[in-house]
Amino acid sequence: MEGNIFASTETVECPLCSQSFQPSVINRHVNNCLNVTDSSSGTTDQGKKRKSSEGPGSPKSAWGSLKPQKPAAGPSAKKAKTASPKKGQSKKSVNNNSVQGDKYVNNAENAPFVEKPKSNTSNIPVFGMSKQADSVDSVSSVVPLAEKLRPLSLEDYVGQEKAVGKKSMLRSLMKSNDIPSMILWGPPGCGKTTLAKIIANGCKTKGKYKFCTMSATSAGVNEVKEAVKIAKNDQKSLGRRTILFLDEIHRFNKLQQDALLPHIEDGTLVLIGATTENPSFQVNSALLSRCKLIVLEKLETSHIEKILKRACENIPAQIFRKDEELEENDEILAWIEKDAIKNLANLCDGDARCALNSLQMAIQSQRAEQDGMAVVTADDIREVLQRNHVLYDRAGEEHYNIISALHKSIRGSSESAALYWLARMLEGGEDPRYIARRLIRIASEDIGLSDPQALNQAVSAYQACHFVGMPECDVNLAQCVVYLARAPKDVEVYQAYNKAKHSVNNHKGALPSVPLHLRNASNKVLKSLGYGKGYKYNPDFQGQVEQEYLPPELKGTDFFA
Repeated sequence: MEGNIFASTETVECPLCSQSFQPSVINRHVNNCLNVTDSSSGTTDQGKKRKSSEGPGSPKSAWGSLKPQKPAAGPSAKKAKTASPKKGQSKKSVNNNSVQGDKYVNNAENAPFVEKPKSNTSNIPVFGMSKQADSVDSVSSVVPLAEKLRPLSLEDYVGQEKAVGKKSMLRSLMKSNDIPSMILWGPPGCGKTTLAKIIANGCKTKGKYKFCTMSATSAGVNEVKEAVKIAKNDQKSLGRRTILFLDEIHRFNKLQQDALLPHIEDGTLVLIGATTENPSFQVNSALLSRCKLIVLEKLETSHIEKILKRACENIPAQIFRKDEELEENDEILAWIEKDAIKNLANLCDGDARCALNSLQMAIQSQRAEQDGMAVVTADDIREVLQRNHVLYDRAGEEHYNIISALHKSIRGSSESAALYWLARMLEGGEDPRYIARRLIRIASEDIGLSDPQALNQAVSAYQACHFVGMPECDVNLAQCVVYLARAPKDVEVYQAYNKAKHSVNNHKGALPSVPLHLRNASNKVLKSLGYGKGYKYNPDFQGQVEQEYLPPELKGTDFFA
């Protein structure tokens, strides 16, 4: 096998990546392939399945045996076969080795093997291939951009100044490596999981805590018990506490949440729960009292723009103005219009995950269409999103927040604000009949007798929603909302009834009996007992007569005073 590397007609299969190579270069390939495997994922399944017999005529190697293969007939015999995933072999490892395999064989046709494979493939851009690997799909293309660009330190964390600002309590505790149990509450894409992973990264570097992750969507009490068992062993043998990050903690029912209580109480676990739902509704009060509640706000537009610009630097992509001429650059994978960044930040409603994934989708689609460098404009972003990313949960906190905003806008006679909150609910998918029922209440509570027609408007709007449905009934609701907002407000009836209700609910002792002259005299016996006797019909309202209709204990009471 010495001399010319093309002299042999046989090829040898690599036991790690299943690629076929000339015998003269196989040893160097196996050593490099092993280094890549060991540095990325440790021992592989292929390493355990090495063959023990050495075929005749095959070169002697450090592995003991490499099975020779006969070349395929035809001019393509010198080319390496494309690797396909085997049972127990991940797609990532196949793609990883196929890049190296192509380089080895192509170089072997022209010059001796001298190129070393790169052991770290994570630097290959998400949206495409590096210049050196332009013929192979990127191994990182399946990783969402939002996941790939998660910051690992608070210095790179964007937004949430109240929660993790320089003078915040949580930042001070993290610096002192004293992590309390906490519940992270905020809307989607605001940085809850990222903050938990930053805490985990700090725990790994200092070694005081062990960090484990669990999702309430797939885990149960058995998984919690297993985590507790391991945590107790670590605490006893290594003196190391365990931080349990429980994502979507509101998915745990009362029984599952109660299973965490004793272990948080005795310090076995430090719980970090993440939820998009209001913890006061979805988390047990006993568990909530043992955890610090950290409220994360929706990210501002400026925060989203900063995150998107950072993503462009990592892709890499160049931001350009609309009137700017583009120059070819092999190092730039995409060109992003400046207005596209602004539009995307405005349309995603504070959701950084939605913004990053939408940017990734836009670049991928443009690369596919343009067959090379992608140019993403503001129109492309609108096409990807189709419409604004409306944050609204029909059964969650946002549902009650927006209906309250609608009610208060009508009460404040702000017709434009009332229409805006109505549109937010309808475009978010709210049932129009629910809104109509609330408008019926508003017609009596806030307008009352100052405009009795308001109640008719509200009831008619409900009937229209029932008969017509969405989207046609939106204008019926809009008409009713504007009418109620413009109508004169009078809460006299509402306040008077609340006083009467308070009088009934807070009366001490037995409730007063109905006076005899107000009782129903349905027969002669009841009439003989005085039922209905002395009743005075008063067609014209007179205040002094009204007192005769109240129980003697309440005479002199005026709920309208």
